[in-house]
Amino acid sequence: MRIQPKLQLEACPECDALLKPATLDTGDKAHCPRCGFLLQRAQKNSIERSLALSITGLLLFIPANCLPLLGIKFLGNTKDGILLSGVTALYAEHMWAVATLVFLSSTLFPLVNILLTLTISAHLYLNRPNRYLAHWMRWLQHLGEWAMLEVYTLGIIVACVKLSSMADLRFGLGLYAFVGLLLVAVTLAGSLDSMLFWQRIDALRRKPV
Repeated sequence: MRIQPKLQLEACPECDALLKPATLDTGDKAHCPRCGFLLQRAQKNSIERSLALSITGLLLFIPANCLPLLGIKFLGNTKDGILLSGVTALYAEHMWAVATLVFLSSTLFPLVNILLTLTISAHLYLNRPNRYLAHWMRWLQHLGEWAMLEVYTLGIIVACVKLSSMADLRFGLGLYAFVGLLLVAVTLAGSLDSMLFWQRIDALRRKPV
């Protein structure tokens, strides 16, 4: 009796259709034939770009969180605000749930997202197997849905528009670092080829020690 090899199928995240994995060239896209969901976009040098962008994001994360974002001068009084000032103000107003959510989505999750991307891409770039790579990749895919720097940026823009008519505003170096961090995060999300990462992780798992 001859045993047929198992056919590897993948489920569409949108409609759960079972599909054969696609082999793509750089720049090609794979869509679900049932619902049209974008399954994969082959990126050029995805591992190298993800590694470089994650290092850049980590370097920008420190000044973005430690340096002043905005300086407000009102009635002769000047006050600078950093990224965590909003979280502190919410805690002071006893809005603990909102403060915790803002802290997680604007600070902790983006940092963990950058660190996971750096760790995974460094292992893949150096061809270093690690038994936790698959777990880190799953965490990275889940955390990407919660790292919402764009929403925090929208809040900063709204605050600037409302305060511009009431007080003098001064943009700090932390704001420029934060904008750079946002651009890096968006570029990183578009550069990471998750299918390629999973393939390389599986290849390293099968690599003889």
